[in-house]
Amino acid sequence: MTSQPPLLGQGYYWQDLKEGQRFHTFRRTVTETDIVNFISVTGMLEAIFIDTTYAHGAIRGRPAPGGLTYGLIEGMLMQTMCQGTGLALLEVHKKMLGPVVAGDTIWAEVEVTGVRPTSRQNRAVVTSAITVRKQDGTAVMEYTAVRLLAGRPG
Repeated sequence: MTSQPPLLGQGYYWQDLKEGQRFHTFRRTVTETDIVNFISVTGMLEAIFIDTTYAHGAIRGRPAPGGLTYGLIEGMLMQTMCQGTGLALLEVHKKMLGPVVAGDTIWAEVEVTGVRPTSRQNRAVVTSAITVRKQDGTAVMEYTAVRLLAGRPG
C-alpha cells in the first residue's frame, strides 16, 4: 500500500499546535472595490462608508468597516491555519484600535494561547490571540478566537 503525499494547503491539526506558538499571515492591501463590495453585500450603507465628505476630516481616506478587516484576516487564516481541520468557530471577542482605509495593507500576528483536547472524537478547543496590523506596524484590531479543530487521522 502506497502512502499519500502531503496535501498542499492543509491546516494544522490540534496536535501540531502548542500554547505560545506564533505565526503571521501574508499581507493584503484593502481596495476601494473590497469596501464597496462589502458594504453592498452586507447592507452597511452607513454614511461614513458611502459619503466621502461625511467624516469631516476625522479619518483620511475611505474607511473600511471593521467587519471587512476581520473578514479578510479570517479568510487568510481559513486558507492556511484551519483549512481542512477547522470544525467550528465557537467564540470571538474583538476590539477595534484604529481605522483601516482603502490602500492600507493589513496582516496579522497569531499566538496560540490554549489547546484543550475534548473528551471525544479526537478534537480540541484551540484559543488564539490575533493582532491585526497595517503597513506601518500599527495595531488596528485585536481579537481572541476560540475554534474547534480536528485531530490528526488515526
